[in-house]
Amino acid sequence: MVRSVCRAPTNFTAMPSPEIHGHRGCRGLLPENTLPAFLHALALGVDALELDVVLSADGQVVVSHEPWLSAAICLDPAGQRINPATERRFNLYQMPYAAIRACDCGRLQHPAFHEQQRCPEAYKPLLSEVLATIEAVSAARPIGYSIELKSSPAGDGLYHPLPDVFVAIVLAVLRQFPAVWPRITLLSFDGRVLRASRQQAPELATCLLSEDGQPWLASIAALGFVPSAFGPNYETVLAPAVQQLRAAHAALRLVPWTVNEPADMLRLAQLGVDGLTTDYPNRALELFGR
Repeated sequence: MVRSVCRAPTNFTAMPSPEIHGHRGCRGLLPENTLPAFLHALALGVDALELDVVLSADGQVVVSHEPWLSAAICLDPAGQRINPATERRFNLYQMPYAAIRACDCGRLQHPAFHEQQRCPEAYKPLLSEVLATIEAVSAARPIGYSIELKSSPAGDGLYHPLPDVFVAIVLAVLRQFPAVWPRITLLSFDGRVLRASRQQAPELATCLLSEDGQPWLASIAALGFVPSAFGPNYETVLAPAVQQLRAAHAALRLVPWTVNEPADMLRLAQLGVDGLTTDYPNRALELFGR
């Protein structure tokens, strides 16, 4: 018997539900950034899929959070465990996609997510494969895609190219899916990525992600333009900060990350956030009566 994670108060369904964004698909339930995780999140009923992209040595756009093989969740191309101390030697930016594709990233259960089911032989897919697969089964209910480009000044030339080149490569893939284009938001902690996106595709939605301790309004001002959305750590989302953000940028969408506990989801919904990024979209959807 499946135990209910949480029960919504009987009067809570009257409150508007924020959008539910499945973090790396549904990382709490299935291996992150894999096709099984994205398909399951879609079946649960998420409004958007959140995913991360990096580049391979042969210029392929690969869905992966780290630009290397994480020892916690992946085996090496020979099917062996990876030493955490040397995992960054498996630099995806220096590996052809054929070698990346051969790596099992579903057999190992993530140590932080005890409800996560293993998916033997799940792998890091290409962005194009994810879009084609999801679009083929979601025609009746089109969903959004929140695509984070993993970039930092320290990684330039080591884990990724300069932001303008990185963005151009990703946009070339996205333009192969014109029906999806209006439902895409590009996310990054690196303001250079969002500025490059604004220059190359000004019509595309963007989201500035914020690290802990960064003042919200100052971060937006430093970006140089107001993005479509702002994504702070959920723990920093307090009433005074939300009020200041709404007063300064009334149209800016607020989509905090990564919210996994129902009590926090309720608190944020009461503050009027526009969306929630969560490893457990099942919890959020049940909580809001969906």
